[in-house]
Amino acid sequence: MKDKRILYVSSEVVPYLAENEVSLMSYDVPKMINDQGGQIRIFMPRYGNINERRHQLHEVIRLSGMNLVVNDLDMPLIIKVASIPKERIQVYFIDNDEYFKRKATFTDEEGVMFPDNDERAIFFAKGVVETVKKLNWVPDIIHVHGWMAAMLPIYMKHFYKNEALFSETKIVTSVYAPSFEGTLNKGMINKVKFDGVPVDAIADLETPNYENIIKATINHSDAVIIASENLPSSLTKFIESSGKPFLPFAPKDAFAEAYTNFYRNEVL
Repeated sequence: MKDKRILYVSSEVVPYLAENEVSLMSYDVPKMINDQGGQIRIFMPRYGNINERRHQLHEVIRLSGMNLVVNDLDMPLIIKVASIPKERIQVYFIDNDEYFKRKATFTDEEGVMFPDNDERAIFFAKGVVETVKKLNWVPDIIHVHGWMAAMLPIYMKHFYKNEALFSETKIVTSVYAPSFEGTLNKGMINKVKFDGVPVDAIADLETPNYENIIKATINHSDAVIIASENLPSSLTKFIESSGKPFLPFAPKDAFAEAYTNFYRNEVL
């Protein structure tokens, strides 16, 4: 994978958040490609519970300052950056006081999902693309991890479909076991539709539960990786019948070779 450019877009990444399936793979996969001589960038939201001082985050003034429209509201985009110690890996953080200042990731102290998680996901997707455009960095592959990043493939295939920068870019989505119950805001489909995404392309978002959000993401991806051993059979069957190239679950000790071969042979 030497000199290949891969953009990793994730809901969660260690060491900035607690270890779980998504956050660990969102570190392990980029590190593997970095070790192989690939060029990587990682993007994640700058949640308020990330310790900026400990992790030495700092704002990138030249990238910050633009406004993104979410549901007809202007939202200022702040970009921060940090380096993972010892790995020479840069992580970019998408920030906005309205969406990400609260001292939590997805839920309040009672464990209830934030009512604006749908808008946070839309803002994150747009923020990633706009920042990559400003960096003028052309990824060969965009690899998506976690539901907070799940809007990115949809926006890439519709809202940003005419961006020449990404004309050759392929989108890979890693699908993980469900991580929330219930649904996001019921008005989510209208907020995505507001950005010119055809309603028939996002019909799954009519009921924005975990599985339907991921199905919409799969439909807009070029390839899929099953990243959880205990994926619900309904999602597994959906992936298998999607017609997309897909990689079955690979355990921790075998994922490096499996992912590299999948990138090389099925995606690029």
